[in-house]
Amino acid sequence: MADRGEDEDLEMAIRMSMTPEPKRNKPRDEVAGVVSGFPEDSPESKTRRRELMAAAAEKRMATIVRVSPLSPAGNKGLKKGGEVARRVEELPLRDESLCKELSAEEANKLFVMVFGSEVSKDILAQWCNQGIRFSSDPETSMGLVQHEGGPCGVLATIQAFVLKYIIFFSNELSRVPQNRGLGVSSKSHSVPSYNISSLTEDVKVRALVRSMGEILFLCGSNKRAVIATLSIPGNDIQRFEGISEDEVVANSLKALSIESSLDLLKVLRVEIHTSEATALQRLEASIPLFQSRMGALLFLISALLSRGLDLVQSDRDDPSLPLVTAPFGHASQEIVNLLLCGQAVANVFDGRMDLGGGMFLKGISRNVEVGFLTLLESLNFCKVGQFLKTPKWPIWVVGSESHYTVLFALDPTVQNENELEGRETQIRKAFDAQDQSGGGGFISVEGFHQVVRETNIKLPQEKLDNLCSAGFIVWSEFWQVILDLDKSLGGLKDSSGLMGKKVFDLFHFNGIAKSDLNGSQVSFGGETPLQRPRLTKLSVSVPPRWTPEEFMADVQGPSVSGTSDSAGKDTEVSKPEPVQHAPLVDCVRTRWPRAVCNWSGDPPSIV
Repeated sequence: MADRGEDEDLEMAIRMSMTPEPKRNKPRDEVAGVVSGFPEDSPESKTRRRELMAAAAEKRMATIVRVSPLSPAGNKGLKKGGEVARRVEELPLRDESLCKELSAEEANKLFVMVFGSEVSKDILAQWCNQGIRFSSDPETSMGLVQHEGGPCGVLATIQAFVLKYIIFFSNELSRVPQNRGLGVSSKSHSVPSYNISSLTEDVKVRALVRSMGEILFLCGSNKRAVIATLSIPGNDIQRFEGISEDEVVANSLKALSIESSLDLLKVLRVEIHTSEATALQRLEASIPLFQSRMGALLFLISALLSRGLDLVQSDRDDPSLPLVTAPFGHASQEIVNLLLCGQAVANVFDGRMDLGGGMFLKGISRNVEVGFLTLLESLNFCKVGQFLKTPKWPIWVVGSESHYTVLFALDPTVQNENELEGRETQIRKAFDAQDQSGGGGFISVEGFHQVVRETNIKLPQEKLDNLCSAGFIVWSEFWQVILDLDKSLGGLKDSSGLMGKKVFDLFHFNGIAKSDLNGSQVSFGGETPLQRPRLTKLSVSVPPRWTPEEFMADVQGPSVSGTSDSAGKDTEVSKPEPVQHAPLVDCVRTRWPRAVCNWSGDPPSIV
């Protein structure tokens, strides 16, 4: 063996791999020489050469990751690293990461998928001027602020996951995450904790990073996360001493304009990670970029690429439409569903709906971490299925006609069901499985008999014939029969009257700046409402699951004299509280029917 060490061999191999293939009329020894003392044409030399070339490629790729645009320590080598990346973009790293640029075809497909072939400058401006930033207002510091209309669907979904980590994983945010997987927590760490004033910037950033990582791996079927970043000429952080990274990134983006797929192609860079640890490290290093005005769009692109553009299109009912809807540039339901459940389906019901002739509509196919409620359900435009309505954690993205906000509880037991509530859920789920009307609330006679068999309901023949007489069964009529049917026959009538109402608190966060009359500041012209995100606490009470007639009779009936104190207390609990109404209450009632909500100050806004 020659006395050349292994490190020298590796350095030589690096030079070889970055040197163009020599012309055949030049002796190969001038370029490569002898490897480790073996004759050039020997099998040992060829094997050694292949090993060194592979090691050299891995070393160069690792260098590329370190010199990414937002790595303060690596910007000096950015230009050279970018050139190398284009030549070896398909070679795997030991940490299973890849760096690549999109082809012109991929960039065009991505741009048209998101914005369509014709998009207004106003919509592009909305999506190119929204960062993922926390509120500077102390009372809403846990919330992401929205400045532009449009990207609220992306921000609200990220916000829902951020709240999950802040409330239910707070212990893990204060230390190095253990290798349990994103979103997985032991029971001892599921204790709700929520104190806005105690949230440090580090804790909020960790919650954001873990939320983004979980969503991207969810989109990538828990196999990969694709992180989209920007490569901008002159973006050298080391040139700006004494200036924050946020300012450096903002300065670098001043001249950036995205008006076509060509503009996207020039600056977009993507990294593919199969390791959660390296993905989280990369996301944390890229936070200044995601906080910049391009942040929301970059995260949407990351999610789409994590899923895969072809799979995204196959998820959709109509892939010809853009994901960002005209004319106002709102995020479509497909975007929200992609971030919530990892699939860009257009509907919110469970499973899929068979339309006949081999055609069907796709809905939600799995349990979710955080859920979704919508005002449109209260208006009978759609039906949200149990997967989205009853998520693992009591956090919901709330949709209105034009905006997305977030509803959440600090106590996970708000979703716990008593015996009769569980029975109702079982019956409703069986009914919805037979409902092919798109949430219209009616099923065929054949489907009805299937529901009765599955749920073990023993209807008297007279009531069975009456329900089936029209040729179809409407949920509201069926539900009234179930409420009047005794428990012993599979119904929900509770003659004991032991079903007490629920009382709990919910919180609603709207990230778009709103006038807050309760937080007004004094000026010479009088009080001026503050413009800031809105956090509203709602006190919720859900009355017993009796029939409307029984409920109203109990509310209106006078209390019986001579009853015990405890009985008097029960009677008092059944009285309705002062009614406050806002569109959000209609959304809450799609989850907790007949819920009564109360709040202090301005009504919560979902627009």
